[in-house]
Amino acid sequence: MSKRNLYPRDYVESTYDIDFQKLYDEGYRGVIFDVDNTLVPHNAPADERAKAFFKELNDIGFKALLLSNNKEPRVKTFKEAVKYCTYIYKAGKPGKAGYERAMEQMGTDVTNTIFVGDQILTDVWGANRAGIRSVMVKPVKKWHEEIQIIFKRFLEAIILLGYRIYKIYGKEINKVPLK
Repeated sequence: MSKRNLYPRDYVESTYDIDFQKLYDEGYRGVIFDVDNTLVPHNAPADERAKAFFKELNDIGFKALLLSNNKEPRVKTFKEAVKYCTYIYKAGKPGKAGYERAMEQMGTDVTNTIFVGDQILTDVWGANRAGIRSVMVKPVKKWHEEIQIIFKRFLEAIILLGYRIYKIYGKEINKVPLK
């Protein structure tokens, strides 16, 4: 595993800060999302912001899919609330198969698909391994998670330090900013 596989292509404050209209204009057509701490706090239901967001994505023309390692009841309930998307549960992230299945379901490929998630060791690593543009967001509500995720956050902090150093010293990752 190269360290580059752990670095996101883009790193932004929030999912809701991404200019999806600009990305659509650049040719992207599919967006794969993690759910917990990417769109809402861990285990929280879909809120009005998330519902409006998925409608906006649909209106722009995006196909959206929720890709989660969680069990079906959690992902299905969220999908039913936000509408305008499909889902895959128990996705096996960071394995490539879930991402490939997601693109197949949406009718997209690695050239026109983006993944948005909050964890390096599952979301970003998996998207990079699958060849998809990876966008990492800061967790919606950090430290309000399952214990194994909290432990991973410490390791991710070290990886993110390396990412920031990598960017500072001229190895520019972002070719097209998201804002």
